[in-house]
Amino acid sequence: METLIFSGHDTFHCRQFWLKKAYDFTKNGHDFNNDEAVLELGVGKNMVTAIRYWAKCFGVIDKDNSPTGIAEKLLSDNGWDPYLEDFGSLWLLHHELVTGERAPTFSIIFNELIRERPEFDADTYTKFISTRKGDYNENTLKKDFTVFYKTYYADFKSSDIEDSFTGILTELNLIKQLKKTFLDSEGKARAKDVLLIERQSRNEIPLHILLYGIIAQNPGEVSISFDKLYNEPNGIGSVFALSREGLTEALERISSELKYGVIFSNEAGVRELQFKKVLKQEKILEDYYGK
Repeated sequence: METLIFSGHDTFHCRQFWLKKAYDFTKNGHDFNNDEAVLELGVGKNMVTAIRYWAKCFGVIDKDNSPTGIAEKLLSDNGWDPYLEDFGSLWLLHHELVTGERAPTFSIIFNELIRERPEFDADTYTKFISTRKGDYNENTLKKDFTVFYKTYYADFKSSDIEDSFTGILTELNLIKQLKKTFLDSEGKARAKDVLLIERQSRNEIPLHILLYGIIAQNPGEVSISFDKLYNEPNGIGSVFALSREGLTEALERISSELKYGVIFSNEAGVRELQFKKVLKQEKILEDYYGK
């Protein structure tokens, strides 16, 4: 069984401008391991470690701490969206985070957990990991879970000063918090907070980002079944928490963009996405950002 790593962020969730900071820092030849990093990035030593961690998780820097191709296009001063002001950029980053290999909690929750338990909390998550993935330190898992929900959910009622810095993906509104009642061991009614990620229609996701996600996971394919897009890990149905109806609407929107030669076929009960030509991920994003 693969060993998963649920640490590296020093319990800091990613802040709005950290990815731009990381890109500029590495582009200018600086080293996260040098003492200068604290001054150059303007943060404490622990946050330096966290910035490097998140830059790798979001695909901004590679294993050698050099900017990736997509980071060059997105975050350079003359790039597509260096300060992440476009809503589509946040969905793009969400895709990179969930489908990457460095943040297992994010991948497991979107690809696996919410299929069975759309309502969940830290205890639900740790039990899921111990059952499916092996024996990991419970405290480490719960810290990672806290970082997960702070990435997507702004807890404005918290007294912790760190919680006043909203996570980079809170604007996506992917997570809701609910108050649930349960019976404790003595049969008394208790209330607790749980998170909800509901699979639904998400017409606010730009069609180019959806198409990018499909091509990124299925390069060179001439046809992809609806069920694969809906069910398989890292398919857009899982990554973007789409319902069947929501995925249908997404594929219809993609096929309406005629220049890409993508057809959503629904004949004889077989639903699939068909491609008339090979599409390049970078070209799709260039079209979206108009550059």
